[in-house]
Amino acid sequence: MKSILCFETAEECEQHAALIKRQMERLGKYEEVLRSSYQLEETPKAVMWTSAELATTVFSALPIPAYTNEEFIYLSPELEQWRDLMLLQLDGNELPGIKSYYEKFGEDHLFEILAHELTHHSELFLDEFDDDREDSIWFEEGMCFYLPRRFLGEDYFNELTKVEGTLVKTFQEQYGGHSLDDFGAGTYAGSISSIMFDYWRSFLKVKDIVEFHHGDVQQVFRLYHEWHEAGRNQSLSAYFDDICTTV
Repeated sequence: MKSILCFETAEECEQHAALIKRQMERLGKYEEVLRSSYQLEETPKAVMWTSAELATTVFSALPIPAYTNEEFIYLSPELEQWRDLMLLQLDGNELPGIKSYYEKFGEDHLFEILAHELTHHSELFLDEFDDDREDSIWFEEGMCFYLPRRFLGEDYFNELTKVEGTLVKTFQEQYGGHSLDDFGAGTYAGSISSIMFDYWRSFLKVKDIVEFHHGDVQQVFRLYHEWHEAGRNQSLSAYFDDICTTV
């Protein structure tokens, strides 16, 4: 996959070039995992590395400088901008442990975001980029967190699980009044914490489902496909809830 640096100055390109090279080398290893185990067949044409400002004002109006479509992944490599964005998720809540965690946002965290975007291109996901993408967005988003975090190791996975579990509990009363199956309806309206709330929940839901199946991600994908092939006769969350409560 090609790497394209799209900044307003040559100095910005030079500033981020070494980090971007490291990120792309790691992505190549993760791509091998996706190809061998998770039906990654076609990758985007390139990763478009750009500033947070350009990512959210020129290439898109989305408030988060990381997204993908069929042809490109767009991502900002600006670690300081990402740290600020992560801290905005706290929305003024006094959570010193989580604040400390996000203040250390570094290359592993950036790589997770990059790998997340590539994971969306797996053929195991049923919705195409140009589909309305409803009914199961939470599953795809949650799995796109789960797989890169597992790739990054047990310590990374467990620490971030704890952080996002705490954030869900913190914001549950404020934002938790809707089903996870509604993910996608007005997702990018509101504060950063309201936007991220369903992403946190999606990851935790997928984690619980995989753990119920003893870590067998392939079995979870098989069940997801069976739900689709049966006609999506109930919500995906209810479908998995029924399976995961069956003794």
